[in-house]
Amino acid sequence: MVVTAQNIDKKLHRILEGVSDPEIPVLSIMDMGVVRSAKVNNDNVHVKITPTYSGCPAMDVIGDDITKALKEAGYTTTIELVLTPAWTTDWITTKGRQALEDYGIAPPLDAVTDKEALLGNKQVVKCTNCGSVETRLVSQFGSTACKALFKCENCQEPFDYFKCLK
Repeated sequence: MVVTAQNIDKKLHRILEGVSDPEIPVLSIMDMGVVRSAKVNNDNVHVKITPTYSGCPAMDVIGDDITKALKEAGYTTTIELVLTPAWTTDWITTKGRQALEDYGIAPPLDAVTDKEALLGNKQVVKCTNCGSVETRLVSQFGSTACKALFKCENCQEPFDYFKCLK
């Protein structure tokens, strides 16, 4: 379940929107879809989070940042790591996808197109610098394991592509 403004308290949503993804600081943890739920019981907020991939090193930092943000708002916090269902790039919000692109990271494509791009069968990953799809895979891994490194054949600039995870 993706957390939306409809199924989380507005005040908590605002607070959690202020917590950035430590690896992609232009995205909030809400835009990334890692927050599964946040519920208040007295002054304690129980927050369930799902890692973007198994063993993601950012989860400890995210938990600490959530605790800090909620403490500043007067709450104590319980963080629960939820592994199922596994996080998927489908949980990245539209706002988050646009923020990725604006930041210079091509947002994930659908699973079939992603596979074709990562195998080098199709030129479909759009360059975040000039918008061309005349791009080529340089490496299966970019700045982090969840990204691949591409290069634009038009402007010659390298850029990361956020791989589709389902």
